[in-house]
Amino acid sequence: MPTSSLLDTQRILETPEGVELTLRIAGPVPRALAWAIDFIFRAIVYVLLFTLLSIGGKVGDGLFLLIFFVMEWFYPVLFEVYREGVTPGKARMGLKVLYDNGTPIGWTGSMLRNLLRGVDSLPFLYGFGFISLLCTRNFQRLGDLAAGTVVVYNELPPVPKKRKKPSPRHARLPDVEPLALPMMLSEAEQRAVISFAERAQVLPPSRVKELADLAQDLTGHTGESSAQRLYRMANGLYR
Repeated sequence: MPTSSLLDTQRILETPEGVELTLRIAGPVPRALAWAIDFIFRAIVYVLLFTLLSIGGKVGDGLFLLIFFVMEWFYPVLFEVYREGVTPGKARMGLKVLYDNGTPIGWTGSMLRNLLRGVDSLPFLYGFGFISLLCTRNFQRLGDLAAGTVVVYNELPPVPKKRKKPSPRHARLPDVEPLALPMMLSEAEQRAVISFAERAQVLPPSRVKELADLAQDLTGHTGESSAQRLYRMANGLYR
């Protein structure tokens, strides 16, 4: 596989509807930082809960262990399913989890990838998971490979700027006195008059006269005189 394709973290996917999606795969560093943020968040919750429940004796201890178990295994699952693949740590790092076909993650995928965290964490400090990240093109740990998921940057497509229609005040027309049209013209013919007046300033004089002669029936003149009347009519159309 070429080196450039290994270093490139952008993946272009085509949906069944023919729409192309561009995903930017997250590497080990931002994923590790997101995990650390989630760990600190849970640790703070555990300290607060332990302090509050410790007054309950053995019942409080049992309740704390139950909450600890639920949070350790279902904390990421609930966030990934109900918050579109984003835990607090991933939100802070601008990441999200998706299926590798670009679709939002569901219960099955989230449960599978998080249940296998126990394997990824072996032999210590997520050793297997880290090796898997480095050996796979899409930086997938073992849980991602089993669930068919990827972690990507949560980037929104840029909102295209609405193009403003040109204002008559900014039209590049010769500064001449406006003149009313001597006859009714269609919208296309009016645009042609304005276009001539705008373009005439950058055309050779011979070409300007040649084009102005084509409008002899409208202006009643030829050559430079016809061009001048067209300039005035163009200004009149803006009034």
